[in-house]
Amino acid sequence: MQRHLKNSVGLIGVASGLGAQDHGCEDGPLLLGELKIFQGNDIPAQWEDILRPAANLKSPTAAIAELCSRLASRVADELASGRFPLVIGGDHSCAIGTWSGVHQWLGARGPLGLIWIDAHMDSHTFATTPSGALHGMPLACLLGHGEPALTSIATTEPKLSPEHVCLLGVRSYEAGEAALLNKLGVRVITMNEIRQRGMTAALAEAMAIARNGTAGYGVSIDLDVLDPAEEPGVGSPAPGGLSCDELEQALHLLHGDPAMLAMEIVEYNPHRDRDHLTAKAAGALFRSAL
Repeated sequence: MQRHLKNSVGLIGVASGLGAQDHGCEDGPLLLGELKIFQGNDIPAQWEDILRPAANLKSPTAAIAELCSRLASRVADELASGRFPLVIGGDHSCAIGTWSGVHQWLGARGPLGLIWIDAHMDSHTFATTPSGALHGMPLACLLGHGEPALTSIATTEPKLSPEHVCLLGVRSYEAGEAALLNKLGVRVITMNEIRQRGMTAALAEAMAIARNGTAGYGVSIDLDVLDPAEEPGVGSPAPGGLSCDELEQALHLLHGDPAMLAMEIVEYNPHRDRDHLTAKAAGALFRSAL
């Protein structure tokens, strides 16, 4: 199934840093909205909502599960209304809600593919995590591994099959999450490989994986894939990343692809930014892709 939804973009903010050790990303969506980073372009983009965690839940896991459930419903509603959902995080745990919502909307149409652009694998479970931070777990949850409260958002089955997922830009990870992805057979394109092949070639491979045998795919961009020497305003900076220019050039491949169903841009931490450099980078990536 291919639908060209990107003539109208519905922006959904997720003002939560509960999944991270540094909660500064919770302020990212609001500032990006105030700066109108995703507006004023040729693509009509409108803020639909900014979701926040419920205040009365006892644990971060319960709060993120409840928040992701609401987010999944909003994403599915945007798709059903013919709009292209662009989710603005918040820490990357919101991905559980974003892609659970797309999966729910697809239903019997077919499986979902996903391109995960990130310095990290985000594929821990509580059995392997050294930090306990939930933003290190969303991809594992979407693949069906982790806390039942997080793997059963919207629907109980896994939201992704390993053969439809590709990671790009990875350079910081732990053995436990790498072992899980290796066991599942998920394609991981590290920064070292990107330096050898180029980001455009790597993204072309990722698109082929995410499109092959699926009803459409999504793109999850963690801003920490960018080099913090240039773009410091991220939740978990890791040296040696992409420049904004090279990622921007590669994302032109996505432009006009009717198989791309949704996107998220996450982990903007305004408290670490300088002169809104990283905020502006987020806008540049949005324009390149859409």
